[in-house]
Amino acid sequence: MKLNRFLSQLILFIFFVPFIALSQGVEKGYFKSPVKPGGRNYLSGNFSELRPNHFHTGLDFKFGGQEGEPIFAAADGWVHRIKVSTFGYGNVIYLKHPSGHITLYGHLRNFNPKLASYIRKKMYEAKANDLEVYPEPGELSVKKGEQIANGGNTGSSGGPHLHFEIRDSLDRAMDPLLFGFPEILDNTPPTPQKIAIVPLDIDSRVNGKFQRLEITPVAAGSSYRLPATVQVTGKVGIEIQSFDQLDGASNRNGFPTFILKENDSTVFKQVVDKVDFNYSRHFLLYTHQNRFSKLYFQENLKFDFIDPKQPNSGHLELEPKEKKSYSLSLIDAYGNERKISFTLQGQDLEHNVNDGGAPARSTVYYLDDILKIKAPISPNGGLAKFYVGANSFEMLPAYQDAQSRTYLWDMNFGIPEEIDVCSEVIILPIKAKIPFGKEHSYADPKVQIRFDKESVLDDLFLRIKHEDSPSNPKLEINDASDNLWNSIEVNWDLSGFSGNKTAYQVYQQSSNGRKSFVGGTWEGNSIRFKTRNFGTFVLGQDLQKPTISPVRVTSSELRFIIKDDLSGIESFEAMVNGKWVLMRYEHKQSVIWSEKLDEQPFKGPVILKVTDQAGNITEWKGTL
Repeated sequence: MKLNRFLSQLILFIFFVPFIALSQGVEKGYFKSPVKPGGRNYLSGNFSELRPNHFHTGLDFKFGGQEGEPIFAAADGWVHRIKVSTFGYGNVIYLKHPSGHITLYGHLRNFNPKLASYIRKKMYEAKANDLEVYPEPGELSVKKGEQIANGGNTGSSGGPHLHFEIRDSLDRAMDPLLFGFPEILDNTPPTPQKIAIVPLDIDSRVNGKFQRLEITPVAAGSSYRLPATVQVTGKVGIEIQSFDQLDGASNRNGFPTFILKENDSTVFKQVVDKVDFNYSRHFLLYTHQNRFSKLYFQENLKFDFIDPKQPNSGHLELEPKEKKSYSLSLIDAYGNERKISFTLQGQDLEHNVNDGGAPARSTVYYLDDILKIKAPISPNGGLAKFYVGANSFEMLPAYQDAQSRTYLWDMNFGIPEEIDVCSEVIILPIKAKIPFGKEHSYADPKVQIRFDKESVLDDLFLRIKHEDSPSNPKLEINDASDNLWNSIEVNWDLSGFSGNKTAYQVYQQSSNGRKSFVGGTWEGNSIRFKTRNFGTFVLGQDLQKPTISPVRVTSSELRFIIKDDLSGIESFEAMVNGKWVLMRYEHKQSVIWSEKLDEQPFKGPVILKVTDQAGNITEWKGTL
């Protein structure tokens, strides 16, 4: 049996190797539409669309708000992966094709009978309510146009649709629209919303100030322009907020191509046609607040779609009084193009700059490596003192007006413990510089943090605040708007906490007070936890057990509503007459229901056990 399986795999490998070389390319017509092939399709989402924390890596086919749409294999191949999950893509199928490509079909309501029987049997063997399986090549073959499933709303979907991806042989997502799907129409060019001009080093200025300037373009025929010339000093970069729309749909989608030109010469080009999932979180470095695409080189950005990918690419710099005209082209996958024109003029560094009203107290801003302090004018003088270790540095304002002074400090030269701006002394919460691409540890008497090589997206200046309340301690690590690539490990000393430590765990608290479960393990007077997000962390206790409400308990089906108010559902297990029963879960409706392996009626004692993330357990018992 093992020999036969080896031979079949060898034959498949030998047969398909010549096709693998095609996996990096795009062959129009190779794939058939997975939804309504030959008909008309509408999308609610497309490739390269900016989503919270990530690029959208496929097409979202609309179903008109209804589940059950037939889903077809886009090409000949075999089932490479099949997964049942409560979150993410929900019920999902991955097909592998002779070309080396992989297609993904997510948020499915159900699989076709053959695949449903296969995965159900595997789940019973594993006694797992969620399961991912990798069938052998050729074990579950499919034909182009064969129905493999019905569309649904499972996983983290916000409504019934099919999430469809095309990946290359290295499992990198490709833009499906480049393969040509005539069922989808797009004759409308992208629409710009705002352009941002941003400083790229400490000597950069935008209209005289170290600031991010966002400007709304105005229509000029079929194109757009910025309404006024912008004065710039030093190196600046361009960012763009924009969207595309497909024919017949109101959704605001993404598009792949940006081309920045000075006169007719291209200075920066970006084509988002392939995304490597190993670096998907670098989207947070590539964008500003998930809204603006950055059209300039960033040293630690791992994406490969920038051209030319070299230092200073997209960094715009003009001599004083020099004026240059630029155009930015926005091009969708169908070649529809929209241009935005703007003019920049070089300007000398100015010392006297009108910067609006003065703050009542000094305000502190963190812009990458640069610390910016805006302080009110003081009769005690204007020379600020920056105290770094045993050294102090006196510094004039970068610029000022009659009401305020603005100081700039490059934190790569040292992290100031305090700053005297004449009107007050500022104590900064900055504790350390965390270098990109290196393991690093930080420790103080209350907290220790371990960073792996791939924890931070870029060099990071770590900011920490403690509130050591005996009843309500709080730990702030940077800000929720700052981002991590991968998790950090935190050990939080809570020696002064007066509560029953074993009953408490860590929660992340948002600005509106909402708490999200993080967890953690107590080690004496400290709790150790991992997080992939910065923000405010507090202790909380979930003393309430999950609730179980029976909906239907019969010989043919078990159906319950399960809920947990704070930490959330962790797991559940059902037994009938001592035998494990597969339970499917839809978290959006808090419903679980049974799925039988055979047609035998349920009979005997029924036990359902539900556990929340805090370890609270509820049991429901009955008899059939």
